[in-house]
Amino acid sequence: MLVAVHPEQPSAPLVEALLSAGARPVPVADAAAIADQEPEEGWAALVVELADDSTAALSLARRVRADGGAPVLLVATRAQTATLPMEACDDFLLSPIDPGELALRLRRLHALAGDEPAQDVIRFKDLELNLATYQARLGGTPIDLTYMEYELLRFFASHPARAWSREQLLSRVWGYDYFGGARTVDVHVRRLRAKLGETRASWITTVRSVGYRFG
Repeated sequence: MLVAVHPEQPSAPLVEALLSAGARPVPVADAAAIADQEPEEGWAALVVELADDSTAALSLARRVRADGGAPVLLVATRAQTATLPMEACDDFLLSPIDPGELALRLRRLHALAGDEPAQDVIRFKDLELNLATYQARLGGTPIDLTYMEYELLRFFASHPARAWSREQLLSRVWGYDYFGGARTVDVHVRRLRAKLGETRASWITTVRSVGYRFG
């Protein structure tokens, strides 16, 4: 799977995550390079990593997406999502990068382009999380989750049976640049348990002196 990557010198974590996802990253400087280097089978995606000055990168993303050159995946920090122009991308990924999530989003973009079947639903018992629409269903009934409640539940459901410390959850779900304390995790766990309901609240187990385990 050939993936165009901008800028020409992407971060090491992005390159490592792409390689672990089975992708072959090809650095590109601009739209002309994307067209000139396009493989016969077409690009699987254009991954654009936003830097501090993201104007040029977003301009490139908009142009490629408008021209239909490739599905566009933006890699942004949590702070950048507040002003992220969604018309510039087909999907986005928060940094620091979770390699498993990157692989999932690339497969989704590949599927949207008609190249392979979609694998965008996580299921645990009667819980369904649709990663394409950010919808959650419990026993077939939609449940109303905030963005971070959804992200925490998605992470739990993707890693059942393993115990995670509050610090690990803050790092993996909220990101390394989040400065909130461990109480943030406790608050979101409490809200998730309430929304899961009395019979399913036990899916999230408190592990004494450690943190939480799902399943």
